[in-house]
Amino acid sequence: MEVFKKLQQYFWPFKKYFFASLFFVLLVTGITVLYPILLQVTIDEVVTKERYPLIPMLAVGFILIMVVKGVANFFQMYLGDLFGVKSVYTLRNGLYQKLQRLSFTYYDNARTGDLMSRLTMDVEGFKFFLAAGFKELLRVVLLIFISLSVMFYYSVPLALVTMAAMPFLAIVVYRFDKRVHPSFRRVRKSLGRLNTRIQENVSGMNTVKSLSKEDFEIDRFTSNNVDYKDVNIKTAKIWSKYFPLMEFIGNVCMVALLAYGGHLVVSGSLQLGELVAFFSLVTYILGPLMNLGFIVNMFSQAKASGERLLEILEAEEDIKDYKSAKDTEKIEGHVSFRDVTLTYTEDDDSALKHISFHAEPGKVIGLIGGTGSGKTSITQLITRFYEPENGEILIDHRPVTEYSLKSLRRNIGFVLQESFLFSTTIKENIAYGNPEASMDEIIDAAKRAQAHEFIMEMPKGYDTMLGERGMGLSGGQKQRIAIARAILINPSILVLDDATSAVDMETEFKIQKALKEVMKDRTTFIIAHRISSLKHADEIIVLEDGEIVERGIHDQLVTNGGPYERIYNIQYQDKQAIMNATAH
Repeated sequence: MEVFKKLQQYFWPFKKYFFASLFFVLLVTGITVLYPILLQVTIDEVVTKERYPLIPMLAVGFILIMVVKGVANFFQMYLGDLFGVKSVYTLRNGLYQKLQRLSFTYYDNARTGDLMSRLTMDVEGFKFFLAAGFKELLRVVLLIFISLSVMFYYSVPLALVTMAAMPFLAIVVYRFDKRVHPSFRRVRKSLGRLNTRIQENVSGMNTVKSLSKEDFEIDRFTSNNVDYKDVNIKTAKIWSKYFPLMEFIGNVCMVALLAYGGHLVVSGSLQLGELVAFFSLVTYILGPLMNLGFIVNMFSQAKASGERLLEILEAEEDIKDYKSAKDTEKIEGHVSFRDVTLTYTEDDDSALKHISFHAEPGKVIGLIGGTGSGKTSITQLITRFYEPENGEILIDHRPVTEYSLKSLRRNIGFVLQESFLFSTTIKENIAYGNPEASMDEIIDAAKRAQAHEFIMEMPKGYDTMLGERGMGLSGGQKQRIAIARAILINPSILVLDDATSAVDMETEFKIQKALKEVMKDRTTFIIAHRISSLKHADEIIVLEDGEIVERGIHDQLVTNGGPYERIYNIQYQDKQAIMNATAH
């Protein structure tokens, strides 16, 4: 029950629905036990003693009981579902809010398909037990207790004979629970892996088809599907082993009841109607006891689901606001790194080593280097996507930890190398960071990003709906919309992480020309592989293996004989070769 205790905050506020549902469960259970009693009266008082005038009274009694039971059943089911739905609504919101607060470090190791499985299948599994499992457990306990009480009233010896098999049944149910819970946990994990495989395949379908890897992906999916099939079969074997055993113990109990009960009737110690009622009451006990297997199944699934949900809810939020953090409406844009070292995981080498530099407001800082040299890591530290291992990062001469995350990131415009667009209108995508922006401001940002012209050529202009991940737009068009989105929040610091990598040279020139105006009075960091994107920077920082190996302006570095000149010569030679080939 530890899992349910930890998740109590999500369902306990709705306890009034739960307890109201339990009241009607109690009423339904009490009425259910009345059936055998009425049956006993019918046989012993009406049939045996031929008191037929009682039949209309008994018939009316049966009808009233059925009506009351029907109404009570409606309320116990409705209120139970209300309890489950409201609880899971709160739980799902809590999970989603937690996912928004978790840092990049968590998502570096998480799998999208598995997270989706937890927020759908596991949440629903937990909800089903909340809505029905608790009630069913109480119903079983009440039904057994009330039925046993009536049975002891009719015949103590026969009740004791009946109860003799129950400890064996309880042991079987207990052992079933011990084996089925780990099995259901394996099923949930296997389903998460299967969903991850599907999600990755659908998201990367262009890559799969372009490399003709359909058969390879089919084999990988089949492997995951086989694993999911196997763990389900193992779970089914557990069911197949224990449920027939439960049924056998129950049948032995029924045989003992009929044999000894028949002897008591013949000897006159028990009336026929009481034996018939006893038989019905035993089914009310054995049925629920055997049904405990299903309840245990529901409990095990809910417990396994709850454990997977707690893994999210209890995940460490390693990037969060410090107690000293304050909201800041606007920052000037001073950025300083002081001997900063960054290591993503203990097993990795340092991504950044002893990085130090200072950027003044309005200045443009270019970052260049090979893949994995640490360019993006620098900008991710500015926004506190990660925390440095050593050193200090300051904005406006204050440590970044003194700013609230919300106000810090509100002042930083980020255009990533892979631009993500939402499945909504172009207008809403541009205004995502500033939903209060006017249409004129949206259009102005699009014009500065050289996006207005192609947007107006779309069927509905700015109201055109985009497909998933910006489906229907070219890579360059998506990046220009992302640039417009960053411009619209009017950031003090602008980060362009290879933001023009997906556009042609002509469009890049237009964007760079437009961005010159946007960059005024902003601290701008440009990560690029093309030197043409960095030539105008006030300072260019050249990185290799997480270290600064060169720094300066373009005219200095291009004649320095270092890595920057080597990159420049390679790019220039490639360009010259293309021009010569075109000329011939």
